[in-house]
Amino acid sequence: MATTTVSENLKKVTMTHQLRLVIASVVLPGLCLALAGCARAPGEAPAAAPLPVTVSYPVEREVTDYADYTARTAAVDSVELRARVSGYLEKVSFKEGSLVQKGDVLFEIDPRTYQAVLAQTKGNLGTVVARVKRLEADFARAQQMFAKQAIGREEYDKIAGDLGEATASRGASQASVERAHLDLDFTNVTAPVSGRVSRYNVTVGNLVQAGDLTGGTLLTTIVSVDPMYAYFDVDEHTVLRVKQLIREGKAKTPDDEIPVWLGLANEDGFPHRGVINFVDNRVNSGTGTIRVRGVFPNKDEVFSPGYFARVRVPIGVPHKALLVSERALDTDQGQKIVYVVDRDNRVASRHVQVGALHDGLRAISDGLKPGERVIVNGLQLVRPGMIVEPKLVDMPTSKTRTTTGKAAVENAAPKS
Repeated sequence: MATTTVSENLKKVTMTHQLRLVIASVVLPGLCLALAGCARAPGEAPAAAPLPVTVSYPVEREVTDYADYTARTAAVDSVELRARVSGYLEKVSFKEGSLVQKGDVLFEIDPRTYQAVLAQTKGNLGTVVARVKRLEADFARAQQMFAKQAIGREEYDKIAGDLGEATASRGASQASVERAHLDLDFTNVTAPVSGRVSRYNVTVGNLVQAGDLTGGTLLTTIVSVDPMYAYFDVDEHTVLRVKQLIREGKAKTPDDEIPVWLGLANEDGFPHRGVINFVDNRVNSGTGTIRVRGVFPNKDEVFSPGYFARVRVPIGVPHKALLVSERALDTDQGQKIVYVVDRDNRVASRHVQVGALHDGLRAISDGLKPGERVIVNGLQLVRPGMIVEPKLVDMPTSKTRTTTGKAAVENAAPKS
């Protein structure tokens, strides 16, 4: 009896366990499905936050377009000082490389030969002058006698002819004296212009030769200091563009005072201001350029002839322009574009026409309107149509080089 009771209890336990398994297999899957229905479906990402970007308004201001060229400086006056009379060099009266003034005596040639020639010509002149005075007196008496028919026509004509010959000889003698004076003066070789003198090519004691056609002995050279020229060549395309602007009244003519700025090899920017004072009358067919010259003050002797320099020339008159940072520019199929943000903070692209650089900002001639917010940081992450979170900042500029010196402060051109 006890055995039967135990067996029945085991059966009840087994049935209860099987019932629990059935309930678990039915209820748990349903519960899992219910819970899965409340959860987010796999693969659905959370909504992305707007991309933060930096935007700026285009800078509006008046600018002038410029063209840059390379140049060489040259002296306004450059003189080769040569001997005009022959003789032995007696004295050199200057320090090599120093500044000299017009009229300063630089070389002295032995003058004794020319002093003797001058004395001889003066003596010849005195003889001729005395003869002329005697013949003038003879001619005065001959006129009175001829009027009274005391002498014949033949004798009268002879006295008049002798006076004419003597008068002509007097003129020739006077010219000889003047020439001798010149030759004597030429023994003192003076500076024809003010400037800086080079070394002397002939030392004291050497014979120097005069030369009218072949040129005399080269003694030294002198170059003027202030002002200084700078020559540069302008390309044909720019020439045509400027002429078109002149016809439209948007540029000055070569007859007007056109400013030009210059910078040397060791200088930043273009700190020296001058004016264009010469434009050649034709384009060089071999190079396709036209020669232009600027003149620059040089009181401090910053320039010397032969320096390499950079020049900046204005193209046209000042005009209003929109300027953006170059970091705001992108390229799409070879065309320049900028990204702008509208009122809804949505990104849109603009195809733009770019111009010259002005103080680190690029001019936009077409494709952008004043007041549009331009993306200047984060261009690589944006696409047209995106919603962004803009942060407004001032338009960034490229780092510009500074100039030093009083000329830089007063005359410096806008720098790229």
